[in-house]
Amino acid sequence: MTKKSYIEVEGSSVEEAIQKALQVLKLPRNKVKIEVLAEEEKGLFGMSGAKPAKIRVSATQDK
Repeated sequence: MTKKSYIEVEGSSVEEAIQKALQVLKLPRNKVKIEVLAEEEKGLFGMSGAKPAKIRVSATQDK
């Protein structure tokens, strides 16, 4: 059984999801790799919440 080396986070925007992930991991932005899995989608008439942004964040390896 392998240990999961990343987390997946959703937010109302990509930036919000990144901030949530950094808080969970307790790491600065320059110590993580961020992969955008899905951009947020606006709802009818530009209202937010149709589909959240989703990212995958993993800690970078210091060598």
